[in-house]
Amino acid sequence: MMGRGRTLGLSALVVGAAALVGFALQVGRRRQRAHVQASIGARIVEEVPQAATVVDSTSRRLQEIPGATHAIERAVASDDDASWAEVTFTDESAWSVVDTLRETVPYYDGDDGEYNGVYVRWGDRIVVLDAVGWARLEEAAY
Repeated sequence: MMGRGRTLGLSALVVGAAALVGFALQVGRRRQRAHVQASIGARIVEEVPQAATVVDSTSRRLQEIPGATHAIERAVASDDDASWAEVTFTDESAWSVVDTLRETVPYYDGDDGEYNGVYVRWGDRIVVLDAVGWARLEEAAY
């Protein structure tokens, strides 16, 4: 009788453990994933706010920001002060582009219609550079 009780107890333990593992796997499958993106954009501006610091385009810190130089070059090449030239990142390091821009070069928080961003002198032009990141949550497919 005692052997039968141990066998039954062991069977119940195995079935319970299997059920717990199955539940954990099911919950893991239902978790949402985030699709992260960030864009760095540049736009030609005519005026620089008095409190903004203008960074030279040859600044080493500016050149180390992924996509910054490319966005500035695209804005200057388009010669359109009414639109933004953007470079978009979709990899796992996308958020770091936003953080790097706002933490490594003088970032200006504008008000009263002024642009937020880093003001950059590119030749005889002034360009404002800014970055934004976002995440889209989506249900896992499995």
